[in-house]
Amino acid sequence: MPEGPSIVILKEQVQPFKGCKIVQVSGNSKIDQERLLNQKIIDFKSWGKHFLICFKDFTLRVHFMLFGSYRINEEKDATSRLSLVFKNGYINLYTCSVKFIEGDLDETYDWKVDIMSDAWDAAAAKKKLKSKPDMLACDALLDQAIFAGSGNIIKNEVLFRIKMHPLSVIGKLPTRQLNLLIKETRNYAFDFLEWKKKFELKKHWLAHTKKICPRCNIPFIKEYLGKHHRRTFYCTNCQLLYE
Repeated sequence: MPEGPSIVILKEQVQPFKGCKIVQVSGNSKIDQERLLNQKIIDFKSWGKHFLICFKDFTLRVHFMLFGSYRINEEKDATSRLSLVFKNGYINLYTCSVKFIEGDLDETYDWKVDIMSDAWDAAAAKKKLKSKPDMLACDALLDQAIFAGSGNIIKNEVLFRIKMHPLSVIGKLPTRQLNLLIKETRNYAFDFLEWKKKFELKKHWLAHTKKICPRCNIPFIKEYLGKHHRRTFYCTNCQLLYE
């Protein structure tokens, strides 16, 4: 599943189509595709893991789920969920969820929880975390109402970076560790963005998919943890459990 930084990159890649009219629509999506025909794109936005294509009176929301992908001015050997053609190129969206959002996006999205947004509010994140003292750290970093755009890579890397065990309980964290969790989630997201643009993200992974802890030189534990049983990599020696 693409995480927030990857959606920001997509938003940047499609900027040549901003202000353009859609001249052809196709794909196996069940939405009213005719509604998009001849519509001018006003803007492209992102919120968390959502890619937003904005028109005058409505928005098309794209969520890539677990296995979604896209191609710009290219095709892949698969039927597109939605293909948008312009005079200067096209966008193909695959294996994703698409839906219309009516009206003002500010009524749908809280931009303060998007870890990639200029409107990000660390104090608001802290307030939400403190209101859920029984939540596990591994679940908190995947909660889109707190850290919109954070996914499994960010979760594993942030917890390793701040030396926190994924099963740590939010209400048991010292204030310094709680603040560090919030700060480094956003910091890592922008590191992710920089590395992804350079096509070197995986080179910088210290924990995600790794077998040996680079700090302790002992095997990582790989388990499926949290309420969503997401793949988690952690070190029992240097990542402290707060319980």
